[in-house]
Amino acid sequence: MTRASGWRRTAYHLLLWLVVLIFFAPVAWIILSAFKTTNQILAIPPLVVFEPTLDNFRQIVADPNAGRFLWNSLWLSIIAVLIALAVSFLAAYAFSRFNLKATNFLMFVLLSMRMVPAVAVVIPLYLMYSALGWRNQPLAMLAFYAMFSIPFSVWILKGFIDGVSRRFDETALVNGGSRWHVLFRVVLPQIGPGLVAAFIFNLIFVWNEFLFNLLLGGRDVRNIPVSFSTDLYSDGGMNWTFVAAMTTVYIIPPMIIIYLFQRYLLVGMTFGTVRGEV
Repeated sequence: MTRASGWRRTAYHLLLWLVVLIFFAPVAWIILSAFKTTNQILAIPPLVVFEPTLDNFRQIVADPNAGRFLWNSLWLSIIAVLIALAVSFLAAYAFSRFNLKATNFLMFVLLSMRMVPAVAVVIPLYLMYSALGWRNQPLAMLAFYAMFSIPFSVWILKGFIDGVSRRFDETALVNGGSRWHVLFRVVLPQIGPGLVAAFIFNLIFVWNEFLFNLLLGGRDVRNIPVSFSTDLYSDGGMNWTFVAAMTTVYIIPPMIIIYLFQRYLLVGMTFGTVRGEV
């Protein structure tokens, strides 16, 4: 490696670190604010060096509403996405293996459903949920999130299943294996990265979803994003300590999950196309 190429490589890495720091700066500032008092948060000029406090997190632990909203976000996200993955895996296998004539069109329709703006469908969904008495019903909210997570999951998983050679299926069937054996003992173990990628993508969507939970849900199924819009004020002003501490707690789970499974996310973005026939 020449000296010139070494300098270019160093400059490239410094530029990448600069971009990362710029994008991470707001997140870092929120985390720092979670350890400040209200006066420290509102201080001008902003305080970088200060005496940290854990009172904000103690208030969250002592607040029963905050714990319930966090629990709602967790169970709605995890269970809804797991249900969606179970349904999507079976659907993706059918699309991949049974050569339906309208497969391409149906896959286009499925992806189009996910790309429709939320505001375009929220009014009919609100009217339907109100007419059926499903508003503020945990199971109804769970069903909605599972339904909304299925199209994108099918799209991702079909790409991975297409990358698994049909010869595996044929060999298992010839040797006496059932179709269920092929599904869960032959194909499923080979698309683990696709399952993880679909799980994380949809988990992030449900975890951050606001509009549908606000209009279709209620007090019993309110998640953290909705709580930010309804519980931010105290004593006639914005409760900045609550915002900072709750936001810090809120972003920790997805950050940990994305860090641990980032390589699966990169594979998932290719929709399984990096795999070939065996």
